[in-house]
Amino acid sequence: MDLRILLAEDNEFNAMVAQDELADAIPGVHVDVAVNGRIAVDMVQANDYDLILMDVQMPEMNGYDATRAIRALPGSKSRIPVVAMTANVMEAEMQRCEEAGMNAFVPKPYETDS
Repeated sequence: MDLRILLAEDNEFNAMVAQDELADAIPGVHVDVAVNGRIAVDMVQANDYDLILMDVQMPEMNGYDATRAIRALPGSKSRIPVVAMTANVMEAEMQRCEEAGMNAFVPKPYETDS
């Protein structure tokens, strides 16, 4: 079974790093990239994803608003797990992610155990 992930990330370098890390960690993973929250919501409506990795700071629509929009979608799309990607791991930021409907978060910059 192939895993399908939507990566919502406006920074091209961060998107490339995340795609490389995911490809190394999960054989056969398919990663789509959305460069802002509005495009991410459109892509969720048009495709089926197993997981969404959501940058919280993006142009046009930030990750919080995009997650709220995804949570308002009909059916199972509203329940896709959303993992926030943020450089700010303060308690208030984690609470804001949870209030927006995100399931978890990963800190940026990305660190992996090699």
